[in-house]
Amino acid sequence: MKNFISALLIVASLCTFAKSPLHSYVRIKTVKGECIVLLYNETPKHRDNFLKLAKEGFYNGTLFHRVINNFMIQGGDPDSKTAKAGNLLGEGDLGYTIDAEFRDSLFHKKGVLAAARDDNPNKSSSASQFYLVHGKVLNDTDLDRLEKERLMRKIPIWQREVYKTIGGVPHLDQNYTVYGEVVRGIEMIDAIAIAEKDANDRPKVDVRMEVSILKKKEVKNLEKELLQEAFRKKLVMRS
Repeated sequence: MKNFISALLIVASLCTFAKSPLHSYVRIKTVKGECIVLLYNETPKHRDNFLKLAKEGFYNGTLFHRVINNFMIQGGDPDSKTAKAGNLLGEGDLGYTIDAEFRDSLFHKKGVLAAARDDNPNKSSSASQFYLVHGKVLNDTDLDRLEKERLMRKIPIWQREVYKTIGGVPHLDQNYTVYGEVVRGIEMIDAIAIAEKDANDRPKVDVRMEVSILKKKEVKNLEKELLQEAFRKKLVMRS
């Protein structure tokens, strides 16, 4: 009973704390479904740039133009808005880049939002192109090999557990900026990832997107739900 009362007090305090939104969120709609993405406060340059473009309606009508199953789905090329079938995409830009914002705690688990980039020495991000990680589940042997052959560093134990359960693409960590994650509708990524595509990994049937920013009321309701879900998960893990 004492533990239950303590749990209720924690929920009450969390709800009180969440009167003001803790994060910004965007909705990505496609013919393959939709998802809601939380933008990380730890990467403010990328967060603010994405919100600016979404507010301007820039992403509306752009394609997910590069799709690789068990890896990622990429979109946001401005040239994709008017691209004809079969056109090679991925080189479009907006004339500026975003400084890399690498954080040890942010990594390429399934469902994260990350910035595409060209092969520049500073690893600066494209202003508009991004990808959502599809990835795959890895085992200890896979991760040990990656550490030795590609990463040249140890993957933290808690991150290994995530890669072994929900999956991801760990070889991209600390090379491309991760700046958000899907909190609703991860099935959209699954659906797009298996789309039939051409030799350039572009879906044969265009997958256009519409991106909008969630309003404050929507965010408050969503964050309340997410807090309650996280709390229930902790209760189950402790039982």
